[in-house]
Parts: sequence; C-alpha cells; structure tokens
Amino acid sequence: MDGWTQTMSAGPLLGIAAGAVALLLVMVIKFRVHAFLTLILVSLLTAFVTGIPAEAIVPTMVGSFGKTLGAVALLVGLGAMLGKLVENSGGARVLADKMIELFGEKRAPLALGVASLLMGFPIFFDAGLIVMLPVIFAVARRLGGPVLLYAIPAAAAFSVMHVFVPPHPGPVTASELYNANLGLLLLVGLILAIPMWWVSGYMWGKVTAKQHPFTMTDSLFGKVDDDSISNPPSVGTVIGMLLLPLVLIFMNTGLDFMRSLGMVDSDQGWYQLLSALGSTPIALLISTLVAMLVLGRSRGMDGNALEKTLDSSLGPICSVVLITGAGGMFGGVLRASGIGDALSNSLSDLGLPVIVAAYLVAVIMRLAQGSATVALVTAAGLMAPAVAAGDYSSIDVVAITIATAAGSVFAGHVNDSGFWLVGRLFGMDVKTTLKTWTVQQALESVVGFLLAYAVYAVF
Repeated sequence: MDGWTQTMSAGPLLGIAAGAVALLLVMVIKFRVHAFLTLILVSLLTAFVTGIPAEAIVPTMVGSFGKTLGAVALLVGLGAMLGKLVENSGGARVLADKMIELFGEKRAPLALGVASLLMGFPIFFDAGLIVMLPVIFAVARRLGGPVLLYAIPAAAAFSVMHVFVPPHPGPVTASELYNANLGLLLLVGLILAIPMWWVSGYMWGKVTAKQHPFTMTDSLFGKVDDDSISNPPSVGTVIGMLLLPLVLIFMNTGLDFMRSLGMVDSDQGWYQLLSALGSTPIALLISTLVAMLVLGRSRGMDGNALEKTLDSSLGPICSVVLITGAGGMFGGVLRASGIGDALSNSLSDLGLPVIVAAYLVAVIMRLAQGSATVALVTAAGLMAPAVAAGDYSSIDVVAITIATAAGSVFAGHVNDSGFWLVGRLFGMDVKTTLKTWTVQQALESVVGFLLAYAVYAVF
C-alpha cells in the first residue's frame, strides 16, 4: 500500500472497528456462521469500508493471515505431536497422578498454575500452553471436574509471565523504549506476577468453573484408553520431556536478554547457532524428535504405529490453526486501515499522569486492533518522550513500563488471534470464550495496573 494514506479521523475508524466486531459476534453467536468464514468476510468488508485500496485488500488479508499462520501452525502442529506422544504413552496420566498424589485433588489447579508460572518464565504464551495441555487435560479427565478449573490457572500463568516479565520480548522492547532498568524490571515484574496470577488466574478459574462446569469429552489429542497402556514412562522421563523445550527456549531468551544488556555480541557465530536451536519452532521440533525415540520406539512402538500416532494429532488442530490465522487476518486489516496511527495522534496529549496515560493508550490500542505487542510498542513509543522529559526515578520508569504492559493485555477479544487459540484449545464457543478468557485478560490488566500504580505512588 505504498503511497496510500488514511484520510479518516480516529472517530469514524473506531466506529467502523466497533461495527466490525459487533457484526462478527452477531454472525457467529446468533446466526451460527462458522468462525473461519465469518472472520474472512468481516475482514473483507472492513477493508472496503475503511478505504484500503482495492488492489491492496487481498494482499493485506493474505499477508496478515500468512504471518499469523506461519507462527501458529508450527507451534500448534509440533506441540500437538509432542502432546500426542506424551498422552498416548500414558505419560500425561502418570504425571497427573503424581501431581494429585503430592498436592491432593483440591490443590490440583494451584499445582498446575504454579508449574505454568515456572514454565512461563522463559517460554512464550502459546508454546507453553501447547506443551502443558496434555497434563491439563489428563488432570481434568482424572478428576472429572470442570475443565476451566484447571485450564484457566495454567493459561493465565503463561499470559502473566509473557506480558510482564523479561526476557519476554514485550517487556524487553518497552524497557528499551522507556530506557528502563531491565534488571529492576525483572525483579518487580516477578514480584507483581504472583498477585496478578492469583486474582486473574487461580481465583477467576474457580469462578469460571462454577459458571461453566463443562467437563472433558475429547481433548485436542483424542481419546486415550489409559487402561490399555502397559508400560507407561516414569514421572522423571515425562518431566524431562516437558523440560527439554523449556531449556532450549530458555537458552534463546536468555541469550537475547544478555544481548539487550550488552553482555554478548549477537554477530558471533555461536550466538546465532544457539539462538536458532532455542527458537520456539526448532525447540519443539527437537523435543518432538526426542519424544519419538523416548516415548515411542524405546517403548516398542514400530514405525507404522508411530507415524499413525503423529498423523492423528494433526487432524483435530486444523480448525484451531485456520481460525487463529483468520483472527490474525482481521487484526491485520484493522492495523492496515490506519486505526493505530489515528488513535496515537488523537491521544498524544491526554492531560493525565504519564502512568495513567500510558495505560489508557495501550488499552485503546489493544481493543481497537487486537495485537498486544502492537499495543505495547505503540503506547511505549508514544509515551517515551514524556517519560524521558520527566524527572522520574528508576522505579517510576519500571512502574510505567509495567502499566503499559498491563494496558496491552486488556480484554483480548475477536480481533486477537490468541482469543481464538485459547477458545478452540479448551473447546469453548465464542460466547463462552468472551465470558471467561476475555474477562480474565481484563482482570489481569486491571490488577497489573493497580499494582504498578501502587509501586509508582509509594516508591
């Protein structure tokens, strides 16, 4: 779209975005049109109404779809294969039984949440959730309780760590824009992550489980007859398999963290090699190949059976991948329409305290176009001059960074690809996902901002 400039102001653009979201919800919830078709149609209509040049509409839609699909398809596909091997070998059941034995049935949601917090330190939200899914499903099936009682605490834990805690890219990027002390941000982020998760994950999980008490039917990995498994792997083997991608990804994020501190040179060959091995898709590929040996062939599974097992893991995730990609398409069209730039220009002078303004800008950007990363980077870029011009201490700048991150996660809905990913993975329709996950994201955002503001006001 070289040479094209959006001439609409923020008001009409925001109205179009709101109308597009409303149309999408009506079509999916009331008229039961398939979400994949609805997202494509609404993306097309939005592109026309916002004035995107006709010759650029299809490339914009396809480009946004492909960009989202490229990331999601690899993660979900490889994660599903790894999860299928863990599930099919009986490993998920073995680990679930051990967790229940150690923590008790009543503390199972707490145990899953704490484990996810630890895993979420180096691993991205979507990848961590995929790796943890077989254990979540095994615990839910073993105890027979509402799926959301176990799923929401785990998913919220990955979200909190991904949004607020370095070395994840969002907070690291914001810290660079704000010139925040990265070590101090890491310390404060870790401390605040616990109460954020407790309220928006653990406590909200209990509420949603009562409101939506549906139980496990078929998980993403299909039906598994645990009684037919005669030689399940040991607990240590299963934990090792789950830790392998964690260690590889931690190597990547750790190196990137050291690069941001100026401790290592990213041009070195060894740095580039280790970073590649620790990138999420490669880490999951390596883990899946190791699982084929450890959980497959070493247990007596021949090549044909192993191939069929892996192939059977891909069918159930096709809908997840395509709908998530279409959600990314919708968000991409909204971004291409110029709504982000228009909002940024209109919100440049809010007359509010910087920490409040940063939060509100990130919230509006998140609601308007869906991407938390875009919301965070845009808000931080917009507010960075005001932060630089102010006489703020190191802890104040850290608090402003956390407040901006909190705004970027607010109430993820239908223009966010993550909304569709979570809803489909946990077997929820759009209405239920709005009532559960969207509210969880709003809670996480509000609690995060209140904690950040408390740090800002007290220190």
